[in-house]
Amino acid sequence: MAKVSLDALLPREDFDIDETQNSAKKKESFSISDLREDDFFYLTLRKPDFQRETNEWTPQKISELIKSFINGELIPAVILWRSKGGFNFVIDGSHRVSSLVAWINDDYGDGPITKESFNGSIPEEQIQVGEKTRRLVEKEIGKYTDYQLALKFPERVSEEIQRKAKNLGSIAVQLQWVEGDADVAEASFFKINQQAAKIDPTELKLIKSRKKPNGIASRAIIKGGKGHQYWSKFEKEKVEQIEQLAEEINKSFFLPKLKNPVKTLDLPIGGKGYSSQSPLLIFEYVNMVNRISEIDKIEDDVNGEKTIEYLKKSKKISNLINSTHPSSLGLHPAVYFYSKGGRHKTASFFAVTELLMELERKKRFKVFTDCREDFEEILIDYDFVIQQILRHYRSSSKAIPHIKNFLLNLINELQEKSKNDAIINVLKLEEYKFIKGVDFDDSLITSKDFSDETKSAAFITEALSNAVRCKICKARMHTNSITIDHIQRKEEGGIGNFGNAQLAHPYCNSTYKN
Repeated sequence: MAKVSLDALLPREDFDIDETQNSAKKKESFSISDLREDDFFYLTLRKPDFQRETNEWTPQKISELIKSFINGELIPAVILWRSKGGFNFVIDGSHRVSSLVAWINDDYGDGPITKESFNGSIPEEQIQVGEKTRRLVEKEIGKYTDYQLALKFPERVSEEIQRKAKNLGSIAVQLQWVEGDADVAEASFFKINQQAAKIDPTELKLIKSRKKPNGIASRAIIKGGKGHQYWSKFEKEKVEQIEQLAEEINKSFFLPKLKNPVKTLDLPIGGKGYSSQSPLLIFEYVNMVNRISEIDKIEDDVNGEKTIEYLKKSKKISNLINSTHPSSLGLHPAVYFYSKGGRHKTASFFAVTELLMELERKKRFKVFTDCREDFEEILIDYDFVIQQILRHYRSSSKAIPHIKNFLLNLINELQEKSKNDAIINVLKLEEYKFIKGVDFDDSLITSKDFSDETKSAAFITEALSNAVRCKICKARMHTNSITIDHIQRKEEGGIGNFGNAQLAHPYCNSTYKN
């Protein structure tokens, strides 16, 4: 089920705020009116800038939380820490607080507060989920404005809302406070959040890299240069450069948008952009293409130069994978990065990225292009091999080098062997002795209805067999990397008429052909 992004409802802020200590007495609870957009308490609420995004709750869970509050049911205390400058950081309870803020201010990730944070450019999926949540809440609970009307104009609302509205003024959520400095608050955050829902190791690295160039670059890409600006302290020129590069990389990863079941071959190379997994994919990618192995040794970026360097390298490799840049091989996502059932294959994405970087380093793109047509046919016909390698090594990180080696061995064999002989020779290698053969089995399916995966498989299989192909290398082409090539070169007298035009991958057009 789609999750609701309430991330913009509590602004992010750096813990390290050097201001005069505020010794005012702390609140013991907050009421519904404290969370209005113009209230002093709401305006002081912050999230640590390293906190995970507030996007893990479904519409139903948000509705249930609001309902529990209105009914006066027990809601766990929210834990806060007050900074030196008087900001109240939510250490635990951001989803609870944000759900109430969403109801009170009619912003379920698509309203006025979020629009301001995103400069008006909210992802389409986020808007759709926000509207779905609004409809559900209004159906099961009613609008917050109806509860406001209940006491002054009771005739305008239902009797149930009238009755519940009378209790809202006396209902409050308890607050607990972390005492100590920023280091104590940060330690408390990690301890509490690890107990509630253990943070993925990669996500923890991303959180702790929030001031490092790889962390800043990753977060910029994830949001397409929008949202909370972890790079805002840099000079304006560098800020603009970071945002432009990040937006371009984001588009190359997540456009066209992925929808299930799959009914088009216009798939994004990075899977769903509106997903809890996309930040981890991007962070791993940035580290991979910039050859960052020991994250703890990376220094904080104080001026933005290193962040820009990492973004440029990330863009260079994404250009190679799939773009209209002259260097692009224009790899078709449905061939390289998706299962037949339309599921994005993260391990394959990283293995192919490693493969491309090695081919580039060894200047072997021509060798790859020579055998590319047969190479891709093998990937399609033997897609179960990569899945078995992944299962054999039990994790993506361990399987990636073995998948890359499988692909590299295949390229090497195809230089001298036919398609059938090449795959047979590779699978005879000791490294792949565990490969058994086709392991797809749908005999256990009993439902009369087709699943999204089955629908996707039916479409992808048929569509790939009829996909547009490059006229030079004969491999399939993707919508993001189509160029029009002169059959007879311009320097040889070729003109720009229809009879002299053919479709080609950018690399095939600009380099391989020449």
